[in-house]
Amino acid sequence: VTAIVLLDTERDKVNSVADELAALDGVSEVHSVAGRVDLVAIIRVPENEALAELVTGEIRQIEGITDTETLIGFRVHSSHDLEKM
Repeated sequence: VTAIVLLDTERDKVNSVADELAALDGVSEVHSVAGRVDLVAIIRVPENEALAELVTGEIRQIEGITDTETLIGFRVHSSHDLEKM
């Protein structure tokens, strides 16, 4: 299961939230971005139950996060071999 989590943070917490996210099992990447949100986390877990626990049980508990939106991936369209990356 792949999910993209869009996160808003308190202004002075972007880097600390990103570091905490990156340390969680199942979070493969965290990007600080320009635009509507502060951070984007890429999650890859074996099943929906693990995704639910990671998002609600761990990510939402990180201090400094003010809002999240989780997007569930259906298919990957890429010219890269993502398994090898």
